[in-house]
Amino acid sequence: MVSAVFHSPLEPMPAQPATAREQPAPPARAVAAQTAPTPAAVQPARPVRTPIDWRGVWLRVLPPIFGVGLLLGIWAVVSMTSGSNFPSPGETFKQALVVFGDPFYSKGPNDQGIGWNVLLSLKRVAVGFGLAAAVGIPLGFMIGRFTFLSRMFNPLISLLRPVSPLAWLPIGLMVFKGANPAAIWTIFICSIWPMIINTAVGVQRVPSDYMNVARVLNLSEWKIVTKILFPAVLPYMLTGVRLAVGTAWLVIVAAEMLTGGVGIGFWVWDEWNNLNVKNIVIAIFTIGIVGLVLELALIKLATAFTFEDVKL
Repeated sequence: MVSAVFHSPLEPMPAQPATAREQPAPPARAVAAQTAPTPAAVQPARPVRTPIDWRGVWLRVLPPIFGVGLLLGIWAVVSMTSGSNFPSPGETFKQALVVFGDPFYSKGPNDQGIGWNVLLSLKRVAVGFGLAAAVGIPLGFMIGRFTFLSRMFNPLISLLRPVSPLAWLPIGLMVFKGANPAAIWTIFICSIWPMIINTAVGVQRVPSDYMNVARVLNLSEWKIVTKILFPAVLPYMLTGVRLAVGTAWLVIVAAEMLTGGVGIGFWVWDEWNNLNVKNIVIAIFTIGIVGLVLELALIKLATAFTFEDVKL
């Protein structure tokens, strides 16, 4: 007898093997990663070369070269037309090698190398200029800040400023009884006026809104000077410093010619008495180079503190 076994449709079907189950779909990123072609090795980016602006380079280099060449050409023509009295550029260059070969020799109080003379002149300028800055800058702040002081000092400044600095040299000799303090006194007088005037003008040009805010906040006078006036007046003050240093270096040469002793001005006058024109020309170039270095240093200082493009 054959028997058949029937399963009810309501009974669950037997479980499928694990291998026959449907696997979950992989993530899209994994599929993209599997199907995407393997990229080649990443090459380092080549640096972009900026082309050289040859036109700008030539415009910076050629004009100074032409200027120096013009000066040398005029100098050579003058030396040829004046005979043996005026040295040529070549002869002066040979003498400069001798002078600067030993610039710091010392053979007595009145016979020293050009290096010692320049250093002593710079020392006098530094002392006189420092005293002028210590007096002139605070005085300029007060003159610009207070109307009474401005009206009191303006006539005095207008009267004394046009006087030549060398006119004050005899007063210094009479008061201080010495050539060195008299030269420092002359530097002080010629340096103080630019710093007073520029500082006072800077204080007077501070926007009135700044001062109104200071009144509203009830700031003290010290806070007004340090927090409001000084930052606003700094460009004017540095301009006065530049003018003062240039004038001081200009005046020290003439003052030392008159007072004697040691200094670049006295060195020029002493070489003239010895009729050594080559050394006089060397001294002229030395004075010019030192003055140019001082000017460039102050321009860098002004640019660093005022964030302005200061030019010669």
